Amino acid sequence: MGQLVSATIELYRQALRATGRSLVRSWMTVVALIVFALLFVGATGIAAPLGMAGGLLLGAFNALLVGATLRLIEQSLSAARTIQFTDVMESFGHYFLDVIGVGFVLWLPTMVLDMGTQANPYGQFLSSAFLLLLFILLNPAPEVIYQVRHASILDVFKTSYDFVLEHWVEWFLPFAVLILPVVLSPSGLREFFALSSRVGRGAGLDFFQILILPFTLVGGWLSYAGIHPDAQWMILLLLTPPIALAILLFRGHLFALLHGFSRRQRLFAQQFDTRP
Repeated sequence: MGQLVSATIELYRQALRATGRSLVRSWMTVVALIVFALLFVGATGIAAPLGMAGGLLLGAFNALLVGATLRLIEQSLSAARTIQFTDVMESFGHYFLDVIGVGFVLWLPTMVLDMGTQANPYGQFLSSAFLLLLFILLNPAPEVIYQVRHASILDVFKTSYDFVLEHWVEWFLPFAVLILPVVLSPSGLREFFALSSRVGRGAGLDFFQILILPFTLVGGWLSYAGIHPDAQWMILLLLTPPIALAILLFRGHLFALLHGFSRRQRLFAQQFDTRP
Protein backbone atom coordinates (compact mmCIF):
# COMPACT_ATOMS: atom_id res chain seq x y z
CA MET A 1 0.00 0.00 0.00
CA GLY A 2 2.84 2.38 0.87
CA GLN A 3 4.43 1.75 -2.50
CA LEU A 4 1.13 2.43 -4.26
CA VAL A 5 0.71 5.74 -2.43
CA SER A 6 4.29 6.72 -3.24
CA ALA A 7 3.84 5.85 -6.93
CA THR A 8 0.58 7.82 -7.09
CA ILE A 9 2.15 10.89 -5.47
CA GLU A 10 5.03 10.71 -7.93
CA LEU A 11 2.51 10.40 -10.78
CA TYR A 12 0.76 13.63 -9.75
CA ARG A 13 4.10 15.36 -9.19
CA GLN A 14 5.13 14.56 -12.76
CA ALA A 15 1.78 15.71 -14.13
CA LEU A 16 1.89 18.97 -12.15
CA ARG A 17 5.45 19.77 -13.22
CA ALA A 18 4.57 19.13 -16.86
CA THR A 19 1.39 21.21 -16.48
CA GLY A 20 3.39 24.15 -15.14
CA ARG A 21 5.77 24.03 -18.12
CA SER A 22 2.90 23.79 -20.59
CA LEU A 23 0.97 26.60 -18.89
CA VAL A 24 3.90 28.99 -19.30
CA ARG A 25 3.95 28.28 -23.03
CA SER A 26 0.17 28.56 -23.42
CA TRP A 27 -0.81 32.09 -22.39
CA MET A 28 -2.19 32.61 -25.90
CA THR A 29 -4.57 29.69 -25.30
CA VAL A 30 -6.07 31.58 -22.33
CA VAL A 31 -6.82 34.48 -24.66
CA ALA A 32 -8.26 32.03 -27.19
CA LEU A 33 -10.58 30.52 -24.58
CA ILE A 34 -11.91 33.98 -23.69
CA VAL A 35 -12.51 34.83 -27.36
CA PHE A 36 -14.09 31.41 -27.99
CA ALA A 37 -16.43 31.96 -25.02
CA LEU A 38 -17.54 35.36 -26.37
CA LEU A 39 -18.09 33.85 -29.82
CA PHE A 40 -20.11 30.99 -28.34
CA VAL A 41 -22.32 33.36 -26.35
CA GLY A 42 -22.92 35.38 -29.51
CA ALA A 43 -23.67 32.26 -31.55
CA THR A 44 -26.13 31.08 -28.87
CA GLY A 45 -28.03 34.34 -29.12
CA ILE A 46 -28.19 34.08 -32.91
CA ALA A 47 -29.22 30.40 -32.93
CA ALA A 48 -31.87 30.62 -30.18
CA PRO A 49 -34.69 32.01 -32.38
CA LEU A 50 -34.00 29.51 -35.19
CA GLY A 51 -35.45 26.45 -33.45
CA MET A 52 -34.09 23.06 -34.51
CA ALA A 53 -32.01 24.56 -37.32
CA GLY A 54 -30.40 26.88 -34.81
CA GLY A 55 -29.64 23.95 -32.54
CA LEU A 56 -27.90 22.10 -35.36
CA LEU A 57 -25.87 25.17 -36.28
CA LEU A 58 -24.93 25.74 -32.65
CA GLY A 59 -23.89 22.10 -32.33
CA ALA A 60 -21.61 22.46 -35.36
CA PHE A 61 -20.13 25.68 -33.98
CA ASN A 62 -19.58 24.00 -30.61
CA ALA A 63 -17.71 21.15 -32.33
CA LEU A 64 -15.56 23.71 -34.16
CA LEU A 65 -14.58 25.48 -30.92
CA VAL A 66 -14.06 22.29 -28.91
CA GLY A 67 -11.97 20.74 -31.68
CA ALA A 68 -9.84 23.89 -31.85
CA THR A 69 -9.42 23.85 -28.07
CA LEU A 70 -8.32 20.20 -28.07
CA ARG A 71 -5.82 20.97 -30.83
CA LEU A 72 -4.33 23.83 -28.80
CA ILE A 73 -4.10 21.59 -25.73
CA GLU A 74 -2.42 18.90 -27.82
CA GLN A 75 0.16 21.42 -29.04
CA SER A 76 0.70 22.77 -25.52
CA LEU A 77 1.43 19.26 -24.26
CA SER A 78 3.90 18.30 -26.95
CA ALA A 79 5.47 21.52 -28.25
CA ALA A 80 8.66 22.99 -26.80
CA ARG A 81 7.72 26.48 -28.02
CA THR A 82 5.18 29.10 -27.01
CA ILE A 83 1.74 28.86 -28.60
CA GLN A 84 1.35 31.61 -31.21
CA PHE A 85 -1.63 33.42 -32.74
CA THR A 86 -1.08 31.41 -35.93
CA ASP A 87 -1.54 28.21 -33.93
CA VAL A 88 -4.95 29.45 -32.79
CA MET A 89 -6.02 30.21 -36.35
CA GLU A 90 -4.74 26.86 -37.66
CA SER A 91 -6.50 24.95 -34.87
CA PHE A 92 -9.94 25.45 -36.44
CA GLY A 93 -11.18 22.32 -38.16
CA HIS A 94 -9.12 19.86 -36.11
CA TYR A 95 -11.14 17.05 -34.45
CA PHE A 96 -14.37 18.59 -35.74
CA LEU A 97 -15.75 15.27 -36.99
CA ASP A 98 -14.71 13.44 -33.81
CA VAL A 99 -16.58 15.90 -31.59
CA ILE A 100 -19.62 15.85 -33.88
CA GLY A 101 -19.57 12.05 -33.96
CA VAL A 102 -19.41 11.63 -30.18
CA GLY A 103 -22.17 14.20 -29.73
CA PHE A 104 -24.42 12.47 -32.26
CA VAL A 105 -23.94 9.01 -30.73
CA LEU A 106 -24.82 10.40 -27.28
CA TRP A 107 -27.71 12.51 -28.57
CA LEU A 108 -29.83 9.50 -29.56
CA PRO A 109 -29.92 7.65 -26.20
CA THR A 110 -30.21 10.87 -24.18
CA MET A 111 -33.14 12.00 -26.34
CA VAL A 112 -34.87 8.64 -25.85
CA LEU A 113 -34.15 8.86 -22.12
CA ASP A 114 -35.59 12.36 -21.85
CA MET A 115 -38.75 11.33 -23.69
CA GLY A 116 -39.16 8.09 -21.76
CA THR A 117 -38.74 9.60 -18.29
CA GLN A 118 -41.12 12.54 -18.67
CA ALA A 119 -44.13 10.63 -17.34
CA ASN A 120 -42.13 8.49 -14.90
CA PRO A 121 -42.26 9.65 -11.27
CA TYR A 122 -38.65 8.47 -10.92
CA GLY A 123 -37.68 9.95 -14.27
CA GLN A 124 -35.41 12.66 -12.86
CA PHE A 125 -33.52 10.14 -10.74
CA LEU A 126 -33.11 7.70 -13.64
CA SER A 127 -31.95 10.45 -15.95
CA SER A 128 -29.42 11.77 -13.42
CA ALA A 129 -28.11 8.25 -12.73
CA PHE A 130 -27.66 7.53 -16.44
CA LEU A 131 -25.89 10.84 -17.10
CA LEU A 132 -23.67 10.32 -14.04
CA LEU A 133 -22.66 6.96 -15.51
CA LEU A 134 -21.82 8.66 -18.81
CA PHE A 135 -19.87 11.31 -16.91
CA ILE A 136 -17.76 8.59 -15.27
CA LEU A 137 -17.24 6.17 -18.15
CA LEU A 138 -16.66 8.78 -20.87
CA ASN A 139 -14.78 11.29 -18.75
CA PRO A 140 -11.46 10.87 -20.61
CA ALA A 141 -13.10 11.07 -24.07
CA PRO A 142 -11.53 14.49 -24.88
CA GLU A 143 -8.05 13.16 -24.16
CA VAL A 144 -8.73 9.98 -26.12
CA ILE A 145 -9.69 12.05 -29.17
CA TYR A 146 -6.41 13.94 -29.41
CA GLN A 147 -3.96 11.46 -27.88
CA VAL A 148 -5.04 8.00 -29.02
CA ARG A 149 -5.17 6.79 -32.60
CA HIS A 150 -8.73 5.58 -33.25
CA ALA A 151 -10.44 4.22 -36.33
CA SER A 152 -13.99 5.18 -35.39
CA ILE A 153 -16.09 7.01 -32.83
CA LEU A 154 -16.89 3.68 -31.17
CA ASP A 155 -13.16 3.28 -30.53
CA VAL A 156 -13.27 6.54 -28.55
CA PHE A 157 -16.04 5.12 -26.35
CA LYS A 158 -14.26 1.79 -25.89
CA THR A 159 -10.89 3.36 -25.08
CA SER A 160 -12.50 5.73 -22.56
CA TYR A 161 -14.34 2.85 -20.91
CA ASP A 162 -11.21 0.67 -20.71
CA PHE A 163 -9.13 3.56 -19.38
CA VAL A 164 -11.61 4.34 -16.58
CA LEU A 165 -11.80 0.68 -15.54
CA GLU A 166 -8.01 0.50 -15.30
CA HIS A 167 -7.19 3.90 -13.81
CA TRP A 168 -10.35 5.17 -12.11
CA VAL A 169 -8.63 5.86 -8.78
CA GLU A 170 -5.73 7.88 -10.20
CA TRP A 171 -7.94 9.68 -12.73
CA PHE A 172 -10.78 10.78 -10.45
CA LEU A 173 -8.88 11.46 -7.21
CA PRO A 174 -7.78 15.00 -8.22
CA PHE A 175 -11.33 15.80 -9.31
CA ALA A 176 -12.70 14.50 -6.01
CA VAL A 177 -10.35 16.81 -4.10
CA LEU A 178 -11.27 19.83 -6.24
CA ILE A 179 -15.02 19.29 -5.96
CA LEU A 180 -14.99 18.61 -2.20
CA PRO A 181 -16.14 22.13 -1.16
CA VAL A 182 -19.03 21.91 -3.63
CA VAL A 183 -20.17 18.54 -2.30
CA LEU A 184 -19.91 19.69 1.32
CA SER A 185 -22.08 22.76 0.71
CA PRO A 186 -25.77 22.65 1.85
CA SER A 187 -26.96 21.92 -1.69
CA GLY A 188 -23.78 20.04 -2.59
CA LEU A 189 -25.16 16.70 -3.77
CA ARG A 190 -27.84 18.35 -5.88
CA GLU A 191 -25.27 20.67 -7.43
CA PHE A 192 -22.89 17.76 -8.06
CA PHE A 193 -25.56 15.72 -9.85
CA ALA A 194 -26.57 18.77 -11.87
CA LEU A 195 -22.95 19.35 -12.87
CA SER A 196 -22.26 15.72 -13.74
CA SER A 197 -25.52 15.55 -15.71
CA ARG A 198 -24.55 18.53 -17.85
CA VAL A 199 -21.02 17.25 -18.47
CA GLY A 200 -22.15 13.64 -18.97
CA ARG A 201 -24.67 14.69 -21.59
CA GLY A 202 -21.86 15.86 -23.84
CA ALA A 203 -18.99 13.64 -22.62
CA GLY A 204 -17.05 16.79 -21.70
CA LEU A 205 -17.17 17.99 -25.32
CA ASP A 206 -19.52 20.91 -24.74
CA PHE A 207 -17.52 24.14 -24.91
CA PHE A 208 -19.74 25.86 -22.35
CA GLN A 209 -19.08 23.02 -19.88
CA ILE A 210 -15.31 23.37 -20.35
CA LEU A 211 -15.66 26.71 -18.56
CA ILE A 212 -18.61 25.87 -16.29
CA LEU A 213 -16.71 23.07 -14.52
CA PRO A 214 -13.77 25.24 -13.32
CA PHE A 215 -16.20 28.11 -12.67
CA THR A 216 -18.19 25.86 -10.33
CA LEU A 217 -15.09 24.42 -8.64
CA VAL A 218 -13.47 27.80 -8.04
CA GLY A 219 -16.79 29.21 -6.82
CA GLY A 220 -17.06 26.35 -4.34
CA TRP A 221 -13.59 27.02 -2.94
CA LEU A 222 -14.22 30.76 -2.72
CA SER A 223 -17.46 30.14 -0.82
CA TYR A 224 -15.68 27.66 1.45
CA ALA A 225 -13.06 30.36 2.16
CA GLY A 226 -15.83 32.77 3.18
CA ILE A 227 -15.26 35.33 0.40
CA HIS A 228 -18.19 37.68 -0.12
CA PRO A 229 -20.41 36.76 -3.13
CA ASP A 230 -19.95 40.21 -4.71
CA ALA A 231 -16.18 39.77 -4.71
CA GLN A 232 -16.46 36.21 -5.97
CA TRP A 233 -17.76 37.27 -9.38
CA MET A 234 -14.72 39.42 -10.16
CA ILE A 235 -12.35 36.70 -8.97
CA LEU A 236 -14.23 34.05 -10.96
CA LEU A 237 -14.11 36.10 -14.16
CA LEU A 238 -10.36 36.53 -13.78
CA LEU A 239 -9.48 33.00 -12.70
CA THR A 240 -11.85 30.78 -14.70
CA PRO A 241 -10.03 30.91 -18.10
CA PRO A 242 -6.50 30.18 -16.78
CA ILE A 243 -7.79 27.54 -14.35
CA ALA A 244 -9.82 25.93 -17.13
CA LEU A 245 -6.64 25.74 -19.20
CA ALA A 246 -4.64 24.38 -16.26
CA ILE A 247 -7.24 21.64 -15.69
CA LEU A 248 -7.22 20.68 -19.37
CA LEU A 249 -3.42 20.56 -19.43
CA PHE A 250 -3.22 18.55 -16.21
CA ARG A 251 -5.78 16.08 -17.56
CA GLY A 252 -3.79 15.76 -20.76
CA HIS A 253 -0.50 15.11 -19.00
CA LEU A 254 -2.10 12.73 -16.49
CA PHE A 255 -3.76 10.77 -19.29
CA ALA A 256 -0.46 10.54 -21.17
CA LEU A 257 1.27 9.18 -18.07
CA LEU A 258 -1.47 6.62 -17.37
CA HIS A 259 -2.56 5.41 -20.79
CA GLY A 260 -0.90 2.21 -21.89
CA PHE A 261 0.52 1.42 -18.45
CA SER A 262 -1.19 -0.70 -15.82
CA ARG A 263 -0.97 0.03 -12.10
CA ARG A 264 1.32 -3.00 -11.75
CA GLN A 265 3.70 -1.56 -14.35
CA ARG A 266 3.79 1.80 -12.58
CA LEU A 267 4.57 0.11 -9.27
CA PHE A 268 7.35 -1.85 -10.95
CA ALA A 269 8.76 1.37 -12.46
CA GLN A 270 8.58 3.08 -9.07
CA GLN A 271 10.42 0.19 -7.42
CA PHE A 272 13.36 0.54 -9.83
CA ASP A 273 13.11 4.36 -9.95
CA THR A 274 12.27 4.43 -13.66
CA ARG A 275 9.60 6.36 -15.53
CA PRO A 276 6.92 4.74 -17.70
